[in-house]
Amino acid sequence: MSGYLLEMKGIAKKFGGVPALDGIDLTLKAGECIGLCGENGAGKSTLMKVLSAVYPHGTWDGQILMDGKPLEAQSIRESEAAGIVIIHQELMLVPELSVTENLFLGNEITLPGGRMDYPAMNQRAEALLKELNLRDVNVVLPVSTYGGGHQQLIEIAKALNKNARVLILDEPSSSLTANEIKVLLDIVRGLKAKGVACVYISHKLDEVEAICDTIVVIRDGKHIATTPMDRMDVNQIIAQMVGREMSQMYPTLERTPGEVVFEARNVTCYDLDRPERKKVDNVSFSLRRGEILGIAGLVGAGRTELVTALFGAYPGRCEAEVWLEGQRIDSRTPLKAIRCGLALVPEDRKHHGIVRDMDVGQNITLSVLGRFARFTRIDREAELAVVSEEIARLGLKTASPFLSITSLSGGNQQKAVLSKMLLTKPKVLILDEPTRGVDVGAKFEIYKLMLELAAQGMSIIMVSSELAEVLGVSDRVLVMGEGKLRGDFVNDNLSQETVLAAALTH
Repeated sequence: MSGYLLEMKGIAKKFGGVPALDGIDLTLKAGECIGLCGENGAGKSTLMKVLSAVYPHGTWDGQILMDGKPLEAQSIRESEAAGIVIIHQELMLVPELSVTENLFLGNEITLPGGRMDYPAMNQRAEALLKELNLRDVNVVLPVSTYGGGHQQLIEIAKALNKNARVLILDEPSSSLTANEIKVLLDIVRGLKAKGVACVYISHKLDEVEAICDTIVVIRDGKHIATTPMDRMDVNQIIAQMVGREMSQMYPTLERTPGEVVFEARNVTCYDLDRPERKKVDNVSFSLRRGEILGIAGLVGAGRTELVTALFGAYPGRCEAEVWLEGQRIDSRTPLKAIRCGLALVPEDRKHHGIVRDMDVGQNITLSVLGRFARFTRIDREAELAVVSEEIARLGLKTASPFLSITSLSGGNQQKAVLSKMLLTKPKVLILDEPTRGVDVGAKFEIYKLMLELAAQGMSIIMVSSELAEVLGVSDRVLVMGEGKLRGDFVNDNLSQETVLAAALTH
């Protein structure tokens, strides 16, 4: 016996003749946590889909051994029966069903005659959530009652209910707050202590460093290195991921912002569920030509509501005066906003950024489709030429512009959404969490592009939950708290402490 719970040997997978994985090896012992690291499009999620039989045996080359015996799962149900459970980056919960019904979906406890044994399931659900320190969840309520953080932890409880021996966590903390991340890491430590093996995929390398025993790095579908975490640091992981030393996380480009070109006056947004409550309370600010304005604040501060209101995309009641180049503009719908010279890259690319049924190229040109209209048809040749230019300009990794947008990694989907909005040639570009779920190499490319656009005179508003990012690229920082503007700072050696103090001040 090798002593390994799981072995993956020489795993290779192609899409349309293009290699996505090229001979990957990975081994895992009981109670071990592996950090699977790589840039967007490196093949991490593809490798895990092979392991969990999203891609069944026979659609890839190589061998998977579980307890030293070949595993040739033809379905997710078969891989789960072997003890391999994946928690996907996109939550797989049914919002209308109760927490209990979600936890037991496909694995229901039944009474004689086939009726579901709800008392037994509710009791087991409560015990599972108690294990995860989730004591404020009513298991009979719809899962949609709870926020993204709670839903992510409910997803983990669902995996534990399947008696996972190998638990794959794909970007598990992307929608969690700092406190929820601490809970998540404690849960993973507890699972390790019980002998559960974990594969942890995250672009947040501080989490990887805190929780993982071994780091496996893949790049462009190839295995680069397997190294014990105690012999690595974050900078060494980054160097292996991107294939070069990254001496600084944030690029620099000398430029001087010009005159004020954009003003938002008296922006107020009302809560959808409680119309008397203000999510944004009478916020005003200005923006100069070629300036990058960062908007910081804690979760729930009203940052996303503010920028979606400016773009005419806030779903509830809102009021705002928007001025561009000295003229008051009508940006009450996204189409009007785009025509006036505004563009928004939204926070939630899955629901608001991409059209899942379209291919990569169609997503990129969607905002300027009229440019290719020739009477009753679309000039596909002209459209493809622009798409090819954009793919090259943003370094978008795709084997073909005709592939489904959903086949791309999260970071490459984000680049496609960014490209779509840049094609409108905006005067003001609004970026809401532009690097969420994006690896360090792609982050650097996005920051570099932002600086280049600003140097060409484009004005940029960036909302980010990462304070280091806000301070790394912004010329000026607005701080929001509880819907109000709490501070407006020039970023001249501005510290995280100053920003946090402003965010927490009442």
